Amino acid sequence: MQTSNSPIVKELVLIGGGHAHVSVLKKFGMRPLPGLRITLITRDIDTPYSGMLPGYVAGHYQFDECHIDLGPLSRFAGARIYHAEVNKLDLDNKKVHVDGRPPISYDLLSINSGSRPAVIDVPGADQYALVAKPIDKFLRRWEELQQRIAASSGEFRMVVVGGGAGGVELALSTQFRLRQLLGDRGDNPDRLMITLITQGSEILSTHNAGVRRRFTEVLANRKIKLLTNCSATKIESDGVHTGNGEKLSADAVIFVTNASAPAWPADSGLAVDDDGFIVVDKHLQSVSHQGVFAAGDVASLPDKRAKSGVFAVRQGPVLTTNLRNSAINKSLRTYRAQKNFLGLISTGDKYAIASRGNWSAQGAWLWRFKDWIDRRFMQKYNDLPDMPEDSAPQFASGIADDSAIKELSTIAMRCGGCGAKVGSSVLNRVMQRLPEKHRDDVLIGRDAPDDSAMLAVPAGKVMVQSVDYFRAFIDDTYTFGAIAANHALGDLYAMGAEPQSVLAIATIPYGREQIVEDALYEVLAGALHIVDPSGAVLAGGHSSEGAELAFGLTVNGLVDSDQVWRKNGLRAGDALVLTKGLGTGTLFAADMRRKAKGRWIDQAISSMLLSNQDAAECLREFDVCACTDVTGFGLLGHLVEMTRASQVDADIIIEDVPMLEGANETVAAGILSSLQPQNVRLRRAIRNPQQASQHANYPLLFDPQTAGGLLAGVAAEHANECVNALRARGYPDAQVIGTISSIGQSEAPINIVL
Repeated sequence: MQTSNSPIVKELVLIGGGHAHVSVLKKFGMRPLPGLRITLITRDIDTPYSGMLPGYVAGHYQFDECHIDLGPLSRFAGARIYHAEVNKLDLDNKKVHVDGRPPISYDLLSINSGSRPAVIDVPGADQYALVAKPIDKFLRRWEELQQRIAASSGEFRMVVVGGGAGGVELALSTQFRLRQLLGDRGDNPDRLMITLITQGSEILSTHNAGVRRRFTEVLANRKIKLLTNCSATKIESDGVHTGNGEKLSADAVIFVTNASAPAWPADSGLAVDDDGFIVVDKHLQSVSHQGVFAAGDVASLPDKRAKSGVFAVRQGPVLTTNLRNSAINKSLRTYRAQKNFLGLISTGDKYAIASRGNWSAQGAWLWRFKDWIDRRFMQKYNDLPDMPEDSAPQFASGIADDSAIKELSTIAMRCGGCGAKVGSSVLNRVMQRLPEKHRDDVLIGRDAPDDSAMLAVPAGKVMVQSVDYFRAFIDDTYTFGAIAANHALGDLYAMGAEPQSVLAIATIPYGREQIVEDALYEVLAGALHIVDPSGAVLAGGHSSEGAELAFGLTVNGLVDSDQVWRKNGLRAGDALVLTKGLGTGTLFAADMRRKAKGRWIDQAISSMLLSNQDAAECLREFDVCACTDVTGFGLLGHLVEMTRASQVDADIIIEDVPMLEGANETVAAGILSSLQPQNVRLRRAIRNPQQASQHANYPLLFDPQTAGGLLAGVAAEHANECVNALRARGYPDAQVIGTISSIGQSEAPINIVL
């Protein structure tokens, strides 16, 4: 979670994690602009570096070597990262619309979302072809293709559509990797047959004749058939129809054609060229909307150039300067594209051909040179320096106009006590934006002006109540609200209760009135995204302003008095079932230090967003005797509470305890939650701590969880059926992790089975 003593004055939203935007993030991280909050909206957490992808396909690089991890980079930049895909801009109201969350407001907007191959007019391409972009989807299907060819027999025919540098490189790199794969399996590499087709009269039309000649020779030597003046008109499961009226038989098709633009920029009203790319001026600013910038493939510059990552990399520093200068009302810098640049195009086998102007060359030394350049580029963004935190509030000259400066003065002198409450006008507007929901047993809710909510408890029911409140540990306000709601409601589900109502408690960081309103709305909307499906209603709450975002809920639930799940109901012979993996504590401790991979954090967030509601309903169908939710005390702490209350012992099969991806790596690196030392004191409850501590999973038994899973005692004869039912309901990590015995040793009730 990023913290700052500077009130938020302006919002910069970056759409896409392309080559230009990674430069923007790095440079703002090196030199922050106080008062400017940055939000990155990205479809991909790991952004691929296009220059190394052919090498990855060929097997020369591992995934992390050729992807920039946007998680640590965003944290370094002090930027919020939203894992989402943009579908529309509201340019009049300066809002970005994405699926599944409230619109995101901006003062400045920058778009570097890349392009995609122009396959829209080729029937069957989306269904049957491996389309080169989006790259993450291509890589997933590339893994599937490798499995397909390994399982095949006889001739395997592949057609690559596209004669540009991307198509030629992919044809050569896929051939190299697949032949190697077949050879390693003792299979015949020669049964792989590749055809490269291009609608032009020659390949690599934007490069010089020497480059074209060299690659034509390489393709011939590799026995890749080249068909020029040949366009793909239709793709089917078994082949490619061409404009010449022929059909090329194919077991797999790869599509690498000219770039096309996404539809949403034009649909939103931005000025675009004939191909749908955002028209920008010499400053990379939209010609139709001031304060909107674009770079990389999605931009159409005054000086038209081919779509290439080379230009996006060079645009990054200029884009950074112009975003910074726009925020502080300074003049913009002109971007001048390089006329000639060195292109190093790989041939798949650690060999490359160089292209610059009318000059060309080839050799293994050029691949080594390219490898050195690419690795140096990646190191800039994956090996980030430690930056000292400056706690003194600062304001850049010109970041706000006079009215904003006056507002900042007001912000700086906020009152405490009741004077710290969010203003009534802001609160009223937020309440009006939130959907209304009613229950007959909530007699007075937030729709009434009374001082308290009033609830009814139906006959035969008892009310269970809990409260949770904590500081934000992620910068995505909406997602944090949803996780906090899941965490709080977990206490009700652990007792078998049906949620009835919630009261919200929110602390919103200081900022402009509109920013405070948006933040309060987002955190409440995120909470309601979880609360509404539970059947509960938001009956009221309290909001205030403070230095950092914090949020929680008081939750009320109803349950039949004779059906309450307690911690004291474990029985000898029961199986212990855990519904979610462990590791959120260590992962987010690592995230704070920029030591966690973005995809680990993304998957941990997905786990925390998974409600325990369905799990509780599923457990109700089986012979559940006791239940709790695994949260701050960790698995061991909550299990000790259950065993002591039930006067039983437990055997935990440590190898079977599910762990979130990356948790073992961060623990091995010595990165633990700040609550871990207190939880570790409970090791005295372990009968064999010395032996158990040798296992890699041991520290994670003490790891504090946020919105963790349910831990339940289930009759042994139903345990496997219960786990299968949980997995079918969307809990893939559900697992039997141990059994209950009747020994009842009060001092050391837990035995770790190695």
